[in-house]
Amino acid sequence: MRPPVTPRERSTPEPTPARDGASTPAGGPETASQSSSPSSSESSSPAHGFGTDLSDLPPAWPGRRALALPGVPLLVALALWAYAVRHTDVSRLDDYGLVSALHPTFWAGLAVLTAGFWFTVRDAHRPAAWSAAYVLGLLVMERATQAVLYPTPLYAWAWKHEAVIDHLLTAGGLQTADQVGDMAVYDQWPGFFAAQAALQRLLGVDSAAMFMAWWPLVSSLMLLLPLLLIYRTFTEDRRLIWTAVWLFYVANWVGQDYFSPQSVAYALHVGVLAVVLRRFGRSAVRSGQPRQAVWTVVITVMIVAIVISHQLTPGMLAVCLLALCLSRRYRDWVPVVTTVVIFLAWCLTAALPFLSAAMPDMIRSIGDVGANVETGYGATPTGAGAIATSWAARLLSGSVLLLAAVGVLRQRVLRHRALPLLLVAAAPLPMFAASSYGSEMIFRVLLFMLPGAAFFAAAALLPEVRTLAADAAVREAGNRRTSGPSWARRRGAGTWVPLAALLGTTLAFVPAYSGKDRINYFPPQEVALVRQLFEQAPEGSLVVAANRNYPDAYADYWSVDHYWFLDDGRSHVDRIVRQPAATLARDMAGVERPGRAYFLLTQGQLANSEMNGQLDRAQLERIQRSVAASPRFRLVAENGAGWLYVLKQSGGAER
Repeated sequence: MRPPVTPRERSTPEPTPARDGASTPAGGPETASQSSSPSSSESSSPAHGFGTDLSDLPPAWPGRRALALPGVPLLVALALWAYAVRHTDVSRLDDYGLVSALHPTFWAGLAVLTAGFWFTVRDAHRPAAWSAAYVLGLLVMERATQAVLYPTPLYAWAWKHEAVIDHLLTAGGLQTADQVGDMAVYDQWPGFFAAQAALQRLLGVDSAAMFMAWWPLVSSLMLLLPLLLIYRTFTEDRRLIWTAVWLFYVANWVGQDYFSPQSVAYALHVGVLAVVLRRFGRSAVRSGQPRQAVWTVVITVMIVAIVISHQLTPGMLAVCLLALCLSRRYRDWVPVVTTVVIFLAWCLTAALPFLSAAMPDMIRSIGDVGANVETGYGATPTGAGAIATSWAARLLSGSVLLLAAVGVLRQRVLRHRALPLLLVAAAPLPMFAASSYGSEMIFRVLLFMLPGAAFFAAAALLPEVRTLAADAAVREAGNRRTSGPSWARRRGAGTWVPLAALLGTTLAFVPAYSGKDRINYFPPQEVALVRQLFEQAPEGSLVVAANRNYPDAYADYWSVDHYWFLDDGRSHVDRIVRQPAATLARDMAGVERPGRAYFLLTQGQLANSEMNGQLDRAQLERIQRSVAASPRFRLVAENGAGWLYVLKQSGGAER
């Protein structure tokens, strides 16, 4: 691959291809027609005006072995993964989630996969298909493992979204807050749910639960093409591109890839950025207006899909596009104006009922940065496993951001040529002050920074990038100690230190991503217990539970009310702990026939309460025993995953 030729260096003849085997002329096909003025580098097409010279990386697979050897670690890693999956028991998860349950061969397979990827991707003679194969192997090991191991889908919120789809299919249309209460917010951003309802009918399945366990893998694959397009905008060196893709996936632990509107909206967000970065630079605009109009239509469709599906993503997209306008290469205001106009139009029409009610709280939260790191009752990881998981996630994100800072500082060429990507990475930071977003804004900012941060983090792991002419000048001067790789760089720190960093981040992903599976996994017994409840609950019934962390928590939400007592003030929770049966019976009274009042306590609720610093297991089990002993309650069903009681409507003496 040919490194870029800067304006002052274009007079330097350099017909010899670089050692990585690329044959594209320096500066790309647009070089000949560009002006030699200093500003021409700013207006050149980023897709063609920049290559990197990482030629001091020696071949990792020399000789005839080069064709077959890169596939050996990949096959070994997948074989170890398959063995681990067959010998992992998830029936009893502890506070470390899947981390402690996994068979040791899983960790060995992940280490082999990472090492194989590193020695393959850094070899200039290997086709990019090998790097792609390793990334797909990574996605299988880190995103498909849970789908294979767990017999039921993860995450209470995924089950909630399945209930919204079921309601949309049942009701046959959107409904207001008068009909479905605070769940009407989903009817005001229905894009994802309407699409999934159509998919469900197309596939002929009874429920989205049939496929939503695989959604993390699907949504991760949706990101692959736009990521490649973004990174290829600023470099043609596949080593930098694929290392950035790898780091993006291992640093994306935030967990927004589950069955949710934000997973699709985020993929569309990255897709819009890819189109804008490649097709809306100055040189692309000058290449022809008809073609530009086509891409404007493309991003408009994508923006509409984002706006009607998710509340936060359009705002993030707008600030990223606005940041691009700070660069001289992207002064086309069409994308940002299109985003803002469509976003405002939706907010002032379909989403107005929700925003009218939520606006006072949104205004009060502006500038409340502390809410993003708030701790206390229900917001503090409790127990060794929860704390270890929290620190693993922090260290993983901190390591990638630190690597990104190192990449920005040491890669001078990238810092200049990939400035738009750096601006996109920094753009979400002001959103910290805009809203706490339910104490989740810190995670969302990290997620939206990640495409740019992963690129510069990858640059930190690779040798210093040089322009072609600068590299030629060094060779002409005979300074081999600078231009040629030393033995230490070929076989020492230049190989093993980056590999250790890559391996550390890859392994840290597992506890960061699946360390809370004790909360997020609902065994079949728990699913069966909850479904038994909703199969018999008449319209107008009330379901009381400790919290909403159980499957189908929102089933029939249009006809059944819900009350989660741990959402109440601490004083009322303390009253329930002191006098469980009496307090709950008073809270559940008043349900009119034919409705009934049910009390549900499951393992998922116990895990969520314990690990998030609310009530511990002893307190919740005391509540259950009090309800079981009270004559005002009758046991409906129980199994190894929980208990279901109904409040007797005939009354009776309370014990």
